[in-house]
Amino acid sequence: MQKQVSFPREKFKILLLEGVHPACVEKLQQAGYQPELLKNALSEDELVKRIPGVHLLGIRSKTRVSKKVLEAADSLLAIGCFCIGTDQVDLSAAALHGVPVFNAPFSNTRSVAELTLAEMVMLARRAAHKSQLLHRGVWEKSADGCVEVRNKTVGLVGYGHIGPQVGLLAEAFGMKVYYYDILGKLPFGNATQVASLKELLALSDFVSLHVPETAETRNLIGAPEIAQMKQGAFLLNLSRGKVVDLPAVKSGVESGKLGGVAVDVFPEEPASNDEVFSCPLSGLDNVILTPHIGGSTLEAQRNIGLEVGTTLLKFTEVGSTTGAVNFPQVELPLVRESHRILNIHRNVPGVLSSINTIIAQMGGNIQAQYLNTLGDVGYLIIDVDQTISAAVKSKIDELPTSIRTRLLF
Repeated sequence: MQKQVSFPREKFKILLLEGVHPACVEKLQQAGYQPELLKNALSEDELVKRIPGVHLLGIRSKTRVSKKVLEAADSLLAIGCFCIGTDQVDLSAAALHGVPVFNAPFSNTRSVAELTLAEMVMLARRAAHKSQLLHRGVWEKSADGCVEVRNKTVGLVGYGHIGPQVGLLAEAFGMKVYYYDILGKLPFGNATQVASLKELLALSDFVSLHVPETAETRNLIGAPEIAQMKQGAFLLNLSRGKVVDLPAVKSGVESGKLGGVAVDVFPEEPASNDEVFSCPLSGLDNVILTPHIGGSTLEAQRNIGLEVGTTLLKFTEVGSTTGAVNFPQVELPLVRESHRILNIHRNVPGVLSSINTIIAQMGGNIQAQYLNTLGDVGYLIIDVDQTISAAVKSKIDELPTSIRTRLLF
């Protein structure tokens, strides 16, 4: 990256919350920035007070970036979610404020997949339950209800980044893999796609959820779906907390319909390690509860820090939005001896014509240009002559369609 931000890096304010990995901090420092680090999440009111003047915000899963926060952000250029999920951010409001949101869709997939397989084995062998008994001084050595995972069927609900890795690991254990996804997906290994969730539930000894939280996936697994599962089947949720109806799962465990459950994510989670945790599934036999640690390995956190840190730097320094989840994706190779103008605007007809007219009237030459749109937002990268760049940027700012314009030297 050769372009420079349009003001000194030491004046560029970066706020990183929730103990973002030092690998990201080091990467930003090597590029000349001095990020501010906070170990914990901030509440909405706390973030509203801290966000003015912040150019880049880094969060994990506990900090909520609401419309109210975005309205208080007078300088915010981008948000980095150091995790897979982005439902903690009001993505539509962020886009309308000209703020792309980046995440790490690949970096912790292996860690989540490994924990998923480990919990399948622990459930099948009732090992976690027996461990709890042993801690209480109860010796229960028995094969009753304990099975191998080999030759069993695992059904993957969602086949994006994590599902295929779970499937490959499951095959290595000798399991048969089926998957259901709302999109047609090519299989990894010997996995087989099925046409409906109902079909998957009826086939599977283990049902493992790997979907984002959306309006369509909230309470995806409730009492009707549990009734469609095999008697004694196992349910695992390492995706998002609101995907499963926990009271329905509790009834399934208590009735024996479910042979065991593993849950790593919850509808409501403590904001810090100091808060008390409560869950309808607490105390039930052969139920594994883990505190949202699917991606909590040293390897995953380092990879996430590097992945998100890199995308934030690329956006800051050259304007690239590749990987943004709520924003037009634009990436343009650098053109030497030019200045780069980045314009975020309302997606209405005539914007590009207006900007090109401004440049033509100034006698300038467009050396490179790329426009893309998503929903109500358009994003333009344009490389122009150095002699007119500042004047062009000022004129573009005056357009009623402009949301934000930046100039990179």
